[in-house]
Amino acid sequence: MKDMTLLVMAAGMGSRYGGLKQLDAVGPNGETIIDFSVYDAIRAGYNKVVFIIRKDFEKQFKQKISNKYKNKIDVEIVYQDLNDLPGSFRCPNERSKPWGTGHAILAARNAISEPFVAINGDDFYGKESFEVISNYYSSVNSGFAMAAFQLDKTLSENGSVSRGICEQNSNELVTVVETHDIKKNSAGIIECDRDISLLGSELVSMNMWGFTPTLFDHLEKMFNDFLTDNISDLKSEFLIPSVINDLIEKNIEKVKVLKTQSTWFGVTYVEDKAFVESQIKELIQSGEYPVSLF
Repeated sequence: MKDMTLLVMAAGMGSRYGGLKQLDAVGPNGETIIDFSVYDAIRAGYNKVVFIIRKDFEKQFKQKISNKYKNKIDVEIVYQDLNDLPGSFRCPNERSKPWGTGHAILAARNAISEPFVAINGDDFYGKESFEVISNYYSSVNSGFAMAAFQLDKTLSENGSVSRGICEQNSNELVTVVETHDIKKNSAGIIECDRDISLLGSELVSMNMWGFTPTLFDHLEKMFNDFLTDNISDLKSEFLIPSVINDLIEKNIEKVKVLKTQSTWFGVTYVEDKAFVESQIKELIQSGEYPVSLF
């Protein structure tokens, strides 16, 4: 297998969740969701993990998360910083909101020189998801990929969610349409903020992407363009789905849609934590994971 890196975006604060959910324990021995992702990546053959964090919680992150991976997988930490801007751009003093997932990934530009998988630190993706992307890059040297999840395997019982619904052609991504307020009503019908019918079988993006390092060249140019137009908008975000849609629309890159049967779960709401803990417990009891990961 070729070298593969796992890139974990863990710099954000969960506004709806109310805290640093990336550091919250969900396993029987204090394991976090990140621990399960790293464990799955290791057994799928990945040999490096890069964490994108904020400098202000580096000590806490190392103590709770990354120190335990010593001698298991190579670890590198990079920082998402509001002031990490190109050229003559300067971050407005009033801005506190991060610049978005595109800017977060760009922070790893000097840490990665091989194919990599980018994920959210607070989402559980499952072993198969890591395998389908690594298997893809074991046979190709270029292009991007996306692990596509079935919509009804990604919903929360505790509130509405936003999902990127995928349109594809011959297993190539055509576009990702960000769709909000998705939830099941009392009759079990899936509703959303768009005038469309959802069956639950639709494929959605959960921000699990396969990239080659050429992405960083695209991000540098596109982030510069983004700042030119949005530097004064204190809530503007440079987001990876928008980057991908733009690259596809301009026929600059192709993105392979790799369907996974894994069930996604995460902690969008505080109430989700009990469900995540129960799912982890079931996976351990079934033998999918050992009682102690590291």
